[in-house]
Amino acid sequence: MKRDVTGIILAGGQSRRMGGGDKALLPLGGGCLLDQVLSRFGPQFETLALSANGDPARFARFGLPVLADTIEGFAGPLAGILTGLEWAAAGRPCKAVVTAAGDTPFLPLDLVDRLAAAVDERPGSIAVAFSSGRRHPTFALWPTGCREALRHFLVDEDNKRVSAFIERHDYVEVEFPFLQSAGQPIDPFFNINVPDDLALAEHLLQSMTP
Repeated sequence: MKRDVTGIILAGGQSRRMGGGDKALLPLGGGCLLDQVLSRFGPQFETLALSANGDPARFARFGLPVLADTIEGFAGPLAGILTGLEWAAAGRPCKAVVTAAGDTPFLPLDLVDRLAAAVDERPGSIAVAFSSGRRHPTFALWPTGCREALRHFLVDEDNKRVSAFIERHDYVEVEFPFLQSAGQPIDPFFNINVPDDLALAEHLLQSMTP
């Protein structure tokens, strides 16, 4: 567990392909999608928060700070990343934030350790997750020192592309292996976009349970 790294779950998506509402609160595995994400992501931190707009009361049972975007309008995940960085830097000794999307029920249990290890010799760098050669830009370690550049990128340049910001900075790619469920490979960054994805996630969870 990294005492100087804060975790931020990005749960503020508009979920258009799921019919709207809070995707993270959809039922899964006897709880909801966010329960599953927290079971894998939460133990990797001492400090954790949710990035989500709207009434924070709907997340009350999780007992976590709920951070509304500090930028007006729906600016996407990069706004949540900025908000998390500013919150973490203001409240505690914190060198970096690790973000994860709130719709990924199989995210790596060693995400934080492996991202942090990748930048041990490269202070100030961003570490971003890959699997099967594909970048997952919302799964990354962000040094708190990049928050002013990120605010300029979002506000002054009006650029909301997460990968575009990463590519402007020194970054390192960290490859994560696939999981296995009943002999079936699972991308650890598999995310829920449509109802069929939720049904598949439920099936995979059941097959992973002893």
